[in-house]
Amino acid sequence: MLKTLRSNNRNVSLILLMLLLSARAEVLSETRNPVDASDRPNVVVLLADDLGWKDIGCYGGPVETPTLDLLAAGGVRFTDFYAGAAVCSPSRATLLTGRQHLRAGIYSWINDYEQNSHLLRRELTLAEVLKSHGYETVHLGKWHLGMPTRQKPNKPTPSNHGFDYWFATDNNAQPSHRDPVNFVRNGKPVAKLDGYACQLVVDEAIAWLDKERNSDRPFFLNIWFHEPHAPIAAPDEIVSRYGQLNDPAAIYSGTIDNTDRAIARLLTKLEQVSTPEDTLIVYSSDNGSYRADRVGQLRGTKGSNFEGGIRVPGIFSWPGKIRIGHVVQESAGQVDLLPTVCALVGIDTPKGVHLDGSDLSPLLTGRKDEFVRHQLLFWLLPASDPAAAIRHGQYALVAHRNYEFPKDWEEMAALRRQIEETLRRNGTLDKEIRGSTLDKQMFEGFKDREAEKLRGQYIRLNMFNESWIATIKAGTYRRFELFDLDRDPGQETNVLKQHPEVFERLKRQLLALNASVMADAPNWSAESDGSR
Repeated sequence: MLKTLRSNNRNVSLILLMLLLSARAEVLSETRNPVDASDRPNVVVLLADDLGWKDIGCYGGPVETPTLDLLAAGGVRFTDFYAGAAVCSPSRATLLTGRQHLRAGIYSWINDYEQNSHLLRRELTLAEVLKSHGYETVHLGKWHLGMPTRQKPNKPTPSNHGFDYWFATDNNAQPSHRDPVNFVRNGKPVAKLDGYACQLVVDEAIAWLDKERNSDRPFFLNIWFHEPHAPIAAPDEIVSRYGQLNDPAAIYSGTIDNTDRAIARLLTKLEQVSTPEDTLIVYSSDNGSYRADRVGQLRGTKGSNFEGGIRVPGIFSWPGKIRIGHVVQESAGQVDLLPTVCALVGIDTPKGVHLDGSDLSPLLTGRKDEFVRHQLLFWLLPASDPAAAIRHGQYALVAHRNYEFPKDWEEMAALRRQIEETLRRNGTLDKEIRGSTLDKQMFEGFKDREAEKLRGQYIRLNMFNESWIATIKAGTYRRFELFDLDRDPGQETNVLKQHPEVFERLKRQLLALNASVMADAPNWSAESDGSR
């Protein structure tokens, strides 16, 4: 049905399919009983990388995403949905475990060549939970939760975290989304691939469904796309729909559009192997965008615990089980995914494991009054400023740490100046930053090889250092800000003095959660290998 997505009639086909699925789902929602152990759905998690809250169509964004818009129209869309963290590795750890990422061993984004950290072996992931109940488990795309290197050879792989089959990169697609050279399949490096990362990942999903899948068992497909994380690339014919071919904003949009088209191909295959009513699909992004023009009116971007760094799309679709075309304004996030999936597919959450997330199934199935958040949404990213945040109802409290890290700020500033001078000398400055700024390109990357090499040095200086962990564990907070998100979504006005009782209550809860997380978090500076 979705084969026409690549034609000019793409939107028309999607609308017709949406109407068909909605009609069928309305009948099923009245007759289908809750899933039991012998009739569990497939589970598909789709995660974008660095995609902002205001990027895709159904969130009012500028990119044409009819496939994702269809999923939202046929399911539930959250307006206030949150990533597990404001940067990559921590967010992914929280998504897979339902636990604050420091508990799971992740303080910041991981460099496998220089850091000991990885997702702790002792953590129970969603893949392991589903696998123990008969699911086939597959991870495709970016991983970034630790991978063995020559320098750190004992780190676990996706196989050690519950995945039967995996096709992944340790971090970003290199040298860009186009023709990547760094994929690994089940522990074995793959030669250079022709095509774009999002399409290649879906190619692998389709091949697995065709050749590897056991039709007698449900499956868990965990697909983590690389787009729109830098270094970015997309087909010219798609980029041209959004601007000039050398415009970073147009290329960025093109990567998202291309991913939407890849997801369309995946949905076609999923419909061939199983009915939509037998597949739960979740879509989100690992953190906010690095582009300030893609987070709407929110404050902050990727890396920030202000709303722009952590608020992301959140879409759930399961015809016949989840409500159709419903918009939920209750705050929720990726930390809730594990308990929510367990509830929806009819299995128990892990015993003896403290989950920071709550079961969202009442919000997804029309039982809003039954929803209980047992613990407030909480973010702790020590290298960020503010370092911590907590959300309750209309209020968000953020906390600024009372300690600093010994970064070489002078050397970082010197490298930035050297990059600009290099681009000017090579005559590539205007081409590199067209429609953007030099600071933004420090996130997106440079095509100029000399400048990109210098950017690598800058990134290493800005990277989290595990020797800081003792300081983090001993640290506290020096300043707090309280925001009323209903009246001030851009977090411009600190209302702490106007609502002292709210502030004191949220401060107590933030500090209690902070202490609980720090007590669980390992000190990687004392670790010499990946044995944990």
